[in-house]
Amino acid sequence: MLSSDRTERMDEGSRLFDGFEWRTIVSARRQPNGAWLTHFEGLSSRDAAEALSGRVLSAAPIDDPDALWVHELIGAEVRDLAGVSHGRCVAVLDNPAHDLLELDGGALVPMVFVRSNRDGVITIDPPEGLFDLG
Repeated sequence: MLSSDRTERMDEGSRLFDGFEWRTIVSARRQPNGAWLTHFEGLSSRDAAEALSGRVLSAAPIDDPDALWVHELIGAEVRDLAGVSHGRCVAVLDNPAHDLLELDGGALVPMVFVRSNRDGVITIDPPEGLFDLG
């Protein structure tokens, strides 16, 4: 399963790291179950491909200055537009409507309210009362 919304990571010529070496994609197509059937350069037999089964693949960071990356959000201080601190982000939770920032105090902040993430500070524009809920 692809744990990214950036499907271009599966484009022909893209490179993924299998934990030991970089692999170049020759072709890839999404299966009905959401998995990807991928042919990597240098893997010409089924046995060679099956030897890699189950490995977690990763990709180099994408240069996108407007993107919010989970690894950059975790640990960052969360402040509203007035500069009031609401704690630190301890996790980003997958949610059907919007991913959620989980703060160290237990509050959940929908990503739709995030305005920026710079220098270890996530700036949010939450609706009135968000932090008053239980």
